Amino acid sequence: MPGFIGVPELMLLGLVVLLVFGPKRLPEMGRSLGRGMREFKDSVTGDGRVEREEKKDEELPVATTTVPVAAAPPVALAVSREREDVA
Repeated sequence: MPGFIGVPELMLLGLVVLLVFGPKRLPEMGRSLGRGMREFKDSVTGDGRVEREEKKDEELPVATTTVPVAAAPPVALAVSREREDVA
Protein backbone atom coordinates (compact mmCIF):
# COMPACT_ATOMS: atom_id res chain seq x y z
CA MET A 1 0.00 0.00 0.00
CA PRO A 2 1.78 3.14 -1.15
CA GLY A 3 1.45 6.15 1.12
CA PHE A 4 0.31 4.17 4.17
CA ILE A 5 1.80 5.35 7.47
CA GLY A 6 1.86 2.63 10.09
CA VAL A 7 2.55 2.58 13.82
CA PRO A 8 6.36 2.28 13.50
CA GLU A 9 6.48 5.30 11.18
CA LEU A 10 4.32 7.35 13.55
CA MET A 11 6.55 6.41 16.49
CA LEU A 12 9.67 7.42 14.53
CA LEU A 13 8.03 10.71 13.56
CA GLY A 14 7.07 11.37 17.18
CA LEU A 15 10.63 10.67 18.34
CA VAL A 16 12.07 13.05 15.73
CA VAL A 17 9.61 15.80 16.71
CA LEU A 18 10.47 15.27 20.39
CA LEU A 19 14.19 15.52 19.67
CA VAL A 20 13.84 18.61 17.47
CA PHE A 21 11.44 20.67 19.58
CA GLY A 22 11.96 19.26 23.07
CA PRO A 23 9.45 18.35 25.77
CA LYS A 24 8.85 21.96 26.87
CA ARG A 25 7.69 23.21 23.48
CA LEU A 26 5.41 20.30 22.56
CA PRO A 27 2.43 21.36 24.77
CA GLU A 28 2.63 24.90 23.38
CA MET A 29 2.66 23.56 19.84
CA GLY A 30 -0.29 21.28 20.59
CA ARG A 31 -2.31 24.19 21.99
CA SER A 32 -1.57 26.41 19.02
CA LEU A 33 -2.40 23.59 16.60
CA GLY A 34 -5.71 23.03 18.39
CA ARG A 35 -6.56 26.74 18.30
CA GLY A 36 -5.74 26.88 14.61
CA MET A 37 -7.90 23.87 13.84
CA ARG A 38 -10.77 25.34 15.88
CA GLU A 39 -10.52 28.70 14.09
CA PHE A 40 -10.43 26.95 10.72
CA LYS A 41 -13.49 24.86 11.62
CA ASP A 42 -15.34 27.96 12.85
CA SER A 43 -14.53 29.87 9.67
CA VAL A 44 -15.65 27.00 7.44
CA THR A 45 -18.90 26.28 9.30
CA GLY A 46 -19.73 29.94 9.86
CA ASP A 47 -19.65 29.67 13.65
CA GLY A 48 -17.83 32.77 14.73
CA ARG A 49 -16.29 34.03 17.89
CA VAL A 50 -19.06 36.63 17.99
CA GLU A 51 -21.61 33.93 18.77
CA ARG A 52 -19.42 32.54 21.56
CA GLU A 53 -18.97 36.01 23.06
CA GLU A 54 -22.74 36.56 22.97
CA LYS A 55 -23.24 33.32 24.91
CA LYS A 56 -20.63 34.38 27.47
CA ASP A 57 -22.27 37.80 27.83
CA GLU A 58 -25.62 36.15 28.53
CA GLU A 59 -24.09 34.06 31.32
CA LEU A 60 -22.27 36.91 33.07
CA PRO A 61 -24.23 39.03 35.56
CA VAL A 62 -24.39 42.74 34.84
CA ALA A 63 -23.25 45.10 37.60
CA THR A 64 -25.86 47.73 38.31
CA THR A 65 -24.02 49.80 40.90
CA THR A 66 -20.59 51.34 40.94
CA VAL A 67 -18.34 51.86 43.90
CA PRO A 68 -16.31 55.09 43.93
CA VAL A 69 -12.58 54.70 44.26
CA ALA A 70 -11.39 56.15 47.54
CA ALA A 71 -8.24 58.23 47.87
CA ALA A 72 -5.27 56.92 49.82
CA PRO A 73 -6.04 56.65 53.53
CA PRO A 74 -4.28 59.12 55.85
CA VAL A 75 -2.16 56.31 57.34
CA ALA A 76 -0.58 55.59 53.97
CA LEU A 77 0.20 59.28 53.50
CA ALA A 78 1.84 59.49 56.95
CA VAL A 79 3.99 56.42 56.22
CA SER A 80 5.10 57.83 52.88
CA ARG A 81 6.02 61.15 54.54
CA GLU A 82 8.08 59.30 57.17
CA ARG A 83 9.97 57.48 54.45
CA GLU A 84 10.76 60.78 52.76
CA ASP A 85 12.14 62.16 56.04
CA VAL A 86 14.38 59.13 56.54
CA ALA A 87 15.79 59.20 53.02
